Amino acid sequence: RSSESSGINAEYGGNSLGGCILFEETLFQNASDGTPMVKLLQDQGIIPGIKVDKGLAPLYGTDDETVTQGLDGLADRCKKYKEAGAQFAKWRAVLKIGENRPSELAIQENAVTLARYASICQSQGLVPIVEPEILCDGTHTLIQCKKVTERVLSATYKACVDHNVYLEGSLLKPNMVTPGMQCTERATPEEIGAATVIALQRSVPPAVVGVTFLSGGQSEEDATRNLNAINQYQDPGRKPWKLSFSYGRALQASVLKAWQGKKENVPAAQVELKKRAFANHQAALGQYAGDVTGASGSDSLFVPNHQY
Repeated sequence: RSSESSGINAEYGGNSLGGCILFEETLFQNASDGTPMVKLLQDQGIIPGIKVDKGLAPLYGTDDETVTQGLDGLADRCKKYKEAGAQFAKWRAVLKIGENRPSELAIQENAVTLARYASICQSQGLVPIVEPEILCDGTHTLIQCKKVTERVLSATYKACVDHNVYLEGSLLKPNMVTPGMQCTERATPEEIGAATVIALQRSVPPAVVGVTFLSGGQSEEDATRNLNAINQYQDPGRKPWKLSFSYGRALQASVLKAWQGKKENVPAAQVELKKRAFANHQAALGQYAGDVTGASGSDSLFVPNHQY
């Protein structure tokens, strides 16, 4: 509880954080001073959300691909989360790039599951974040990632339309288009920004309110610079969605390194959180100057086959 509340007590400059995704356990917890976690967030102007999926399960008949669990009983759980103060939800699907991957079966199964989740959430008054993450593991190039991202997002929104999801009441949380972590052909932020925006233009309906990118194992600085490049991209520049961030590792790494689980380090951890949050706030406006340093700023945060 102390780790969850220490950063929240900080004063967030520039309204840098608008929401916070909690696990079910945390949603119902109190901070060390007895304040409910939901109230702690709300008092800072941060909207509480909730992770509602139950993790990944093997998709048998494929080459080590997965589908996400958790649809059973989801409506009842969403009702409970809404009553506890959550206003939005998130569900993570995972796809992989490789020989014969992602398969059409994996794309379609995960698209339909995401659409069903989104429809159930909306029936209970929660805004769904739709998260079809394409892992950065592998040797694939920027162009290969772009093509796969377009296939996955197109299938996801076809399924959302089929399931009558109210797109104006939803958010998308995708990967940025990047080369695989083991690819020797690296890409600049400008190349990543262009490829990402073009992939979105080709597959995401303008009715979707906003796109909040995951960091996907990028370093803190890379995730911020790439978000900045996405927002600076202007050719042809058709971007009808708000393009922002929903980072885990790339927002928390320097914070955890500064904190180290010690009460006396809480002020230093809060400073790191404010710095990184404000850097990403600037990047979401296309105004990041690259002048924010952190305890883990350039450290790789890549975890192979990342699960949580």
